[in-house]
Amino acid sequence: MGDPKGFLKIGRKPTPKRTVEERVQDYRYVYEPWPEEELKGQASRCMDCGVPFCNTGCPLGNLIPDWNDLVYRDHWRQAIDRLHATNNFPEFTGMLCPAPCEAACVLSINDKPVTIKEIELSIINRAFEEGWVTPKPPPPELRTGKRVAVVGSGPAGLAAAQQLNWAGHSVVVFEKDDKIGGLLRYGIPDYKIEKWVVDRRVAQMEEEGVEFRTGAYAGYDPTTEELKAEFDSIVLAVGALAGRDLDVPGRELDGIHLAMDYLVQQNRRVAGLPVEETEISARAKNVVILGGGDTSADCLGNSHREGCASVRVLTHGPMPPDRPGTLEWPDWPFILRTYPAHEEGGERGFSVAVKGFSGSDGHVERMHAVHTERKDGKTEPIPGTDFEIETDLVLLAIGFTGPVRDRFLEDLGLGYNERGAIPAHNGFGTSKPGFFVAGDAKRGASLIVWAIAEGRKAAHQADEYLAGQSMLTG
Repeated sequence: MGDPKGFLKIGRKPTPKRTVEERVQDYRYVYEPWPEEELKGQASRCMDCGVPFCNTGCPLGNLIPDWNDLVYRDHWRQAIDRLHATNNFPEFTGMLCPAPCEAACVLSINDKPVTIKEIELSIINRAFEEGWVTPKPPPPELRTGKRVAVVGSGPAGLAAAQQLNWAGHSVVVFEKDDKIGGLLRYGIPDYKIEKWVVDRRVAQMEEEGVEFRTGAYAGYDPTTEELKAEFDSIVLAVGALAGRDLDVPGRELDGIHLAMDYLVQQNRRVAGLPVEETEISARAKNVVILGGGDTSADCLGNSHREGCASVRVLTHGPMPPDRPGTLEWPDWPFILRTYPAHEEGGERGFSVAVKGFSGSDGHVERMHAVHTERKDGKTEPIPGTDFEIETDLVLLAIGFTGPVRDRFLEDLGLGYNERGAIPAHNGFGTSKPGFFVAGDAKRGASLIVWAIAEGRKAAHQADEYLAGQSMLTG
């Protein structure tokens, strides 16, 4: 523990952000770096608890008290070693993870938790600035001669690929899109993670010997049989991108879209890449976003930056409480979450259910809705509370139903569980020997920190299958 009284002397400070007026004019990262002395002060609030619940709150098992103490003592090089021991990509989690570790922090019982996420990001940023993050290709004599295909290049696929490459196997990552990154590339806006951050890690992995193939849609090109013939093992990290839809009258009208269709197009526009489908844009439109999670907030932030005429974010459930319940710690609390995008404008509405849409000339003009109430754990409409909202763009951010059921998954015939995900057997194996599954493809839509953790664990199990034993962590 750096300072035994740090948590008594210093309160938690919010992460500095660029002003709303500035940031809605561009797609650069929202947050600003911490001054080093303030960061050390925040690190000193870590109590190095006898049972550090932050370790178990983090799916990666990050050694949080260790690197908090090292930052406080100005031992940055040792701090990044501790951080990389459990996390391949701390910059991804430092920018994008909602920090379940902070919810599990002992301080959060009666105070505000340690700023774990920002300290993590500061450590990896310092490591890149100092040149401490360098490619680590395995020596040629440690190459096993085994070949592994990783299908999907999101955080789970990248973590699995890096781990298996370090184990000495020859790894090829197959990505159906034209660039590597999965949701990191085309699902998450640049103001949350600029794409050079992803490119930097991909370049490192290429120097380490990982091969990336873009425009390679497994099951089509290459075919499933070609993959089976060429590789000794296959890791499925295909995500859970099948968006949940609405079955209501008027859903077929133009102007009503799944959120991910909009986010992919907007990310491509920001990157200066072509959009081949019919364009979805919020510019000068009255936007309604259905859903209250991360995807909804991403649509909201993009709508602001495009210059929408108005935007409303609606969800069918009641407004969550501002503070967690007394018995929720150390679990992830059910509370109202406010993202930077919510600070930038727009309206938030709760207890609203959609009854249908209407319009003219084939385009949506109105959403028909009703207020709801929660009874016995169920959300029910309140009779006589019907109302309409004028809108010309509706984005459905109401969740995902599992992996896209394409030819590759149908060829494999691995089945689907109650969440629509690929069933796992004995950890991260599947019903077919040599085939492993990780991340959202296995869990259903989840957090980036879970994706990286599962990519590492699936790599460990695949390495055991290929080599008989594994020295990989995870």
